[in-house]
Amino acid sequence: MTFKTLDNLTDIAGKRVLVRVDLNVPVKDGKVTDATRIERVAPTILELSKKGAKVILLAHFGRPKGEVVADMSLKQILPAVNEVLGTTVAFASDCIGDAAASAIAALDNGGILLLENTRFHKGEEKNNPDFTAALAANGDIYVNDAFSAAHRAHSSTEGLAHLLPAYAGRTMQAELEALEKGLGNPNRPVVAIVGGAKVSTKIDLLMNLVKKVDALVIGGGMANTFLAARGTDVGKSLCEHDLADTAKQIMIEAAGAGCAIVLPEDGVVAREFKANAENEVVDVSAIPADAMMLDVGPKTIEAVNAWISRASTLVWNGPLGAFEIAPFDTATVAAAKHAATRTREGKLVSVAGGGDTVAALNHAGVADDFTYVSTAGGAFLEWMEGKPLPGVDVLNQQK
Repeated sequence: MTFKTLDNLTDIAGKRVLVRVDLNVPVKDGKVTDATRIERVAPTILELSKKGAKVILLAHFGRPKGEVVADMSLKQILPAVNEVLGTTVAFASDCIGDAAASAIAALDNGGILLLENTRFHKGEEKNNPDFTAALAANGDIYVNDAFSAAHRAHSSTEGLAHLLPAYAGRTMQAELEALEKGLGNPNRPVVAIVGGAKVSTKIDLLMNLVKKVDALVIGGGMANTFLAARGTDVGKSLCEHDLADTAKQIMIEAAGAGCAIVLPEDGVVAREFKANAENEVVDVSAIPADAMMLDVGPKTIEAVNAWISRASTLVWNGPLGAFEIAPFDTATVAAAKHAATRTREGKLVSVAGGGDTVAALNHAGVADDFTYVSTAGGAFLEWMEGKPLPGVDVLNQQK
């Protein structure tokens, strides 16, 4: 990957810098309940401000579909932005036109301005050239610090990079560098852990990974589909029996690519899906007809941790069991803690992402110990699937 970063930006005092950020944070009763995404982009914003740039923030919120929707206004998150940045951020009631232009004109060097939701305009998601040009008229330089929106070819995520000198912000830079270490140009052996409920949502992901990693650990509900495809009776476990042929094809592809598929050897089964339900550990060949596997068992944990010990690089997406309820979080926590220890020891590059994964690592108390934990969701998944990311590709094209 070749992209310009803030290190390439000098003498920007007084320059209008359009910064695409992800401020699509959870809000309840008009208040931000989790400011993680704001915290992630703060270093880029503050660095540009300290260099004397006029920092103009572009962001979306929700899915207003090109209409002005009052409860999707970015104005409601302004207090949280002010708090995280430790300064007063100005606000403009539109992202283009007179409202934006006058707010920018009033901005001092080093000042920070948040423009209204870009998705209030239909042209944003259509990457409309006229709308993109209207956005570009507000700036001299474009910085993209929203990897989480990089899988969308929208005006503010892709179009602007064709009209203004374009750079990656610090969060985008960190994400791309971590992903390069994860799958782009990793140290081998590479082990991937993929969990979650359904194979159907991760077919492209699994097909791509078996060609790139040395071992693929499959956990969660999707492991049952693979076990069933091998002829194992999984009882009442969550299972997509109609995807048996897909699971078989993935295993064939893996064998051809020299990728080991690691499936559960034993599991923790219960008759009901609830916290502290009566449970037992059984071999996967002996799952009772009236029970469901809700976590992998101790033999499997040992096998997974052995692969983590052998790995130089770990890529993780999805939990090994129903980690939300005890005691079915045991395997996910054990593997996460082992990966964290190896990472702290400097023996492992660990890259993780996806909503459930972030929640699982936080639950295990080790998210800060991983090399990189992506909060990007869809963009992270599409990167793992090997799909092009327009917002990244356009940065790589910059001369």
